[in-house]
Amino acid sequence: MGTLYVVATPIGNLGDITFRALEILKSVDFIACEDTRQSIKLLNHFEIKNHLVAYHKFNENGKSDNLIESLLSGKNIAIITDAGTPCISDPGYVLIKKCHEYNIPVIAVPGASAVISSLSISGIDTSSFAFIGFLPVDNTKYKEKIKEMKDNPIKTFVIYESPKRIVKLFSKLIDEFPNSTVYIASDLTKVHERGFYGKIEEVYETIKNDSNIEKGEYAIVLQKDDSISVEKIDNEEVLEAKLVEIMVKNNCSLKEAVNILSNLDSSNRKKDIYNASLRLKNMFLN
Repeated sequence: MGTLYVVATPIGNLGDITFRALEILKSVDFIACEDTRQSIKLLNHFEIKNHLVAYHKFNENGKSDNLIESLLSGKNIAIITDAGTPCISDPGYVLIKKCHEYNIPVIAVPGASAVISSLSISGIDTSSFAFIGFLPVDNTKYKEKIKEMKDNPIKTFVIYESPKRIVKLFSKLIDEFPNSTVYIASDLTKVHERGFYGKIEEVYETIKNDSNIEKGEYAIVLQKDDSISVEKIDNEEVLEAKLVEIMVKNNCSLKEAVNILSNLDSSNRKKDIYNASLRLKNMFLN
């Protein structure tokens, strides 16, 4: 029986690869990689002559069975991604799960990770954190994930984002996590590495006016503000109570109560009142 080596590769600077990673990549029978076109550049740079097999999110279910057969026959295999550690927002989970089911040894060969690298230079509390990865594009799933983050007792989160969506993402996050502290790591370990630190509103103003913001890859470390979160929860409960009180006193519908409260209480945004009405409606329906 062979062994599967989960090998981390550089996220930018090729000098960040470990001696052990190079030894493993040279010695295994072949290497399963996310994109052969990218991985061959790494092998050529370090003069490694080995066979590459494509293993990515579009073929990992079927390809995993082939790799398991090779491992069971005694082949040693390394799995790598285009950059960083496999299985962290990259393919690999399916294969490794099957390895455990077949009692095939799985060995980690640690190295570069955008998650850990961004946390280490963020200046944000890392005593506990949650890795989110890429937030869903689908609006419903996005809202569900945001709610999970708000409800999570953990304060610090790491989010990945593409350069084309970074400004749009922040335009949403400032509404969901006001007064929070963020650090944006751009192009970690590369020649044009940059970082943006501060309150989320300040950082948003900076990046939306940056002509180079749509270049590079981004890791975002966000520390939500506790006081704002508590105030928002309290505010939600107050709005719901006010709506119920108005319905009882005026013997009116929920829709009419929303209109009355919107006209009476200018300090609350109509969006917050409407959301409070939806929560009440869901409570009655359930």
